[in-house]
Amino acid sequence: MLRGTPFHARTAPLCQAQNWRRWAGYLAASSYELTHEREYYAVRTSAALFDVSPLHKYLIRGSDAERLLNRVVTRDVTKCAVRQVMYTTWCDEAGKAMDDGTLQRLDEDVFRLTTNLPNLRWLSDSSAGLRVTVDDVSDSTAALALQGPNSREILKNISDAELDELKFFRLTYARVGDIPVTISRTGYTGDLGYEIWVDSQHAVRLWDVLLDSGERYGITPAGILALDVARIEAGLLLPGVDYIPAHRAIIDSRKSSPFELGLGWTVKLEKGPFVGRAALLDEWRRGPAWQLKGLEIQWGSLEAVYREFGLPPELPSFAWRTSVPVYVHRRQIGYATSGCWSPTLKKYIALAHLRSAYAAQGGEVAMEVTVEHERKRALARVVDTPFFEPERKRA
Repeated sequence: MLRGTPFHARTAPLCQAQNWRRWAGYLAASSYELTHEREYYAVRTSAALFDVSPLHKYLIRGSDAERLLNRVVTRDVTKCAVRQVMYTTWCDEAGKAMDDGTLQRLDEDVFRLTTNLPNLRWLSDSSAGLRVTVDDVSDSTAALALQGPNSREILKNISDAELDELKFFRLTYARVGDIPVTISRTGYTGDLGYEIWVDSQHAVRLWDVLLDSGERYGITPAGILALDVARIEAGLLLPGVDYIPAHRAIIDSRKSSPFELGLGWTVKLEKGPFVGRAALLDEWRRGPAWQLKGLEIQWGSLEAVYREFGLPPELPSFAWRTSVPVYVHRRQIGYATSGCWSPTLKKYIALAHLRSAYAAQGGEVAMEVTVEHERKRALARVVDTPFFEPERKRA
């Protein structure tokens, strides 16, 4: 049975559209208003508040906590300082990505790993023989993502944190009134933003304080549809959509390595043994067969396709998540996995897996589009991601 998150008492009355979807066994709003446009624009122009409590969260503690994590993730955990956050992937023995997420070092021997998919059994099995405990704190820890240009000012008004000093991918402990929270300068929108971690029993009070304080800054509760557009603009991947987690793939050809996902920078081969290292080292030497790139669909070409039918171009009203073939001449050389019209960039964009021979930046490909039930192709340009990266994100 699906459950409401710790914020459900507040989010449910706000959800005018009643367009709930499943997320890790919880109810998540697709949008609160009947359309997601205002929620999206809040991300880029004011501040949007996302309930991200359904993320899986694991507390890893003990003198061997660092050793366990360094064994299973691709980043070098020994270089993760206390109160630092690392984005990382983890792989199977064949070097194929199982999931990705953030690793927070809360104390010398205490870490919190947040993941898209359940990973408790894998972490527990990997910890055999080590002095470490792995606890699933997904239900007891609520989380909000406050994202957008005004997010810092809102938090400064209600917390005792020194947010002007908090660097990108760092965290701090603070209080919002009498509520203890952890604030990390992280997010899934590619904009200035923070994630706030709190004990579930304080969730509703925290929501109320944020909405009250943020009203004059344009704070807007936002759902998955707005988040999807923002994360595509930021070039951020969604497991199960932009890649198939290795342990859920039926056949090997559906699996992807971090190198093939544009996440080779997370792979630290020099750190020593870890799960998948040998396979990743071989791939690093020969180069990946695939690369995940951005596509910018050319407006003139799209317009010409629709003109054949006497129609103006039709753009997706929200982000799509499906496999769409990509061609060079008559040969299929890849597939797009998710895409959208970017309101900020005024471009039709997509994320795509391309064979390495066709993945050079600036290259011309064609993406399949369906018009009046007929399969057509619109030209697109291969670009690096992110599509959108404002200076304020890191400043």
